[in-house]
Amino acid sequence: MRRRNVLIVVFLTGSWAFGEGASSEPALQPDVQGALGRIRATSLRGDLSFLASDLLEGRDTPSRGLDIAAEYIAAQFRIAGLEPIGALQPGVAGDYFQSAKMMVVEPSYTNFNVRLSRGEREFSAGPNDAVLRIDAVLDIQKAPLFKLDLADAELVDKLTASQVEGRVVITEVTPELRSRLRAANRILRRAKPTLTILVDRTGVRAYQEPGHRLEDPDESSAAGSPRITLTGEAAARFYAALKPGTSDATVTAHIDAPVRRQVTVRNVIGILRGSDPALSDTCVMLTAHYDHLGVRDHLDTQPSGTGDRIFNGANDDGSGTVSVIETARALAGLKQRPRRSILFMTFFGEEEGLVGSNYYAHHPVWPLDKTIAQLNLEQVGRTDSTEGRQIANATLTGFDYSDLTSYVQRAGAKTGIRVYKDARNSDAYFGSSDNFSMAEEGVPAETLAVAFDFPDYHAVGDEWQKIDYDNMAKVNRAVALALYLMANSEQPVRWNEANPKTEPYVKAWKQRQ
Repeated sequence: MRRRNVLIVVFLTGSWAFGEGASSEPALQPDVQGALGRIRATSLRGDLSFLASDLLEGRDTPSRGLDIAAEYIAAQFRIAGLEPIGALQPGVAGDYFQSAKMMVVEPSYTNFNVRLSRGEREFSAGPNDAVLRIDAVLDIQKAPLFKLDLADAELVDKLTASQVEGRVVITEVTPELRSRLRAANRILRRAKPTLTILVDRTGVRAYQEPGHRLEDPDESSAAGSPRITLTGEAAARFYAALKPGTSDATVTAHIDAPVRRQVTVRNVIGILRGSDPALSDTCVMLTAHYDHLGVRDHLDTQPSGTGDRIFNGANDDGSGTVSVIETARALAGLKQRPRRSILFMTFFGEEEGLVGSNYYAHHPVWPLDKTIAQLNLEQVGRTDSTEGRQIANATLTGFDYSDLTSYVQRAGAKTGIRVYKDARNSDAYFGSSDNFSMAEEGVPAETLAVAFDFPDYHAVGDEWQKIDYDNMAKVNRAVALALYLMANSEQPVRWNEANPKTEPYVKAWKQRQ
């Protein structure tokens, strides 16, 4: 990977300590030292205790709670002194919102019929057993089932589009097999089977799924193939009896077309204008998604039985959202701003399939050929990772994909944060967050996280009281310094062309030059 010679200055005194080895570097300019020192755990706690409160009802896209969150974020950008995007778009002066007209696609359970058959054995699903992701009328008569056994690692690794194209695929999902489902989904999205049936024995995953789908009317053709999630032991027993691959079982299904309604949802954007006359028309982005899963009431019972139906989304991704706000506050106070401009942005609809970031990538307020990098934040607040406690650690998706990583590593070294490659998850999660929408358009983009997985991931227990605010503030200081270094650099961030996995992003990048 190509590295840049960038002047790095690091302060040695202040209210927080550096990691080992920082003393070998020259001190930060007092202005930058003061900016990093303004990042406080108490501010992060205050913001997140509101954004992840029950009042906002899980910030579903769309929802009243999401709208309240957008107004709150815009207010904080306004207080920080960020310019609104009206400065770039005449006619919307004073507006921090990029409004998007979207369609909410809500499934119809009228005339619902799903029946799985194998010889004399039969399973008929009821409406309360199913969560639907259907784009149009579905009418299937005795179509053969292809069993994709995610427990068979070799089968998943060797799965090809031709095996499932035009077929009905059935698979069982469990928390332990989440990574293999993600790998299989890449094939399924490309092959577009006639129908995908997910069997969820406990009903937990189905309970977490949105009861609707968000669709950009300009890109409706990009919708995936129809999908049904079936819950309960009866569906799981039928699945277990099938042999892997093409089986002698069939599915008959009829589901009416969904109902569509138009809504307006918003990305929230603030601008910190750069100081260099030649470079201020270029920008670096710091982003996070501010939506979550909302309130789940489309199933009769909640699996946990606790009565809590609100998915507060404190870590996913309230933590990233408040980190964007806090970093904006800190850097907006610089007397000498970095040379390039910085866009601070929070996206709607990530949980609906990166919809908000995809909308921005196709309708940018700042030219993409003048956007040199995007650092996206996901799950930066919880340290109780399922892979062990993560104190003063951070990792990046696409770790070897661009030299954005080197900026974050150097900033981490100066702020006491170890920035490491998670060999199992780094590449696997690259396409799972809002960095991917920008990467597809050629912008070097990576996502920073503290924990890829944690006990309350996509569960009602992801609440603000469980965040490690002191650690998050420390991570934020590394983020702020990395952002400052990128924005102050003479050279833009570049893709790592030596890595074959970056080929499609490099191609899009070069087309924009």
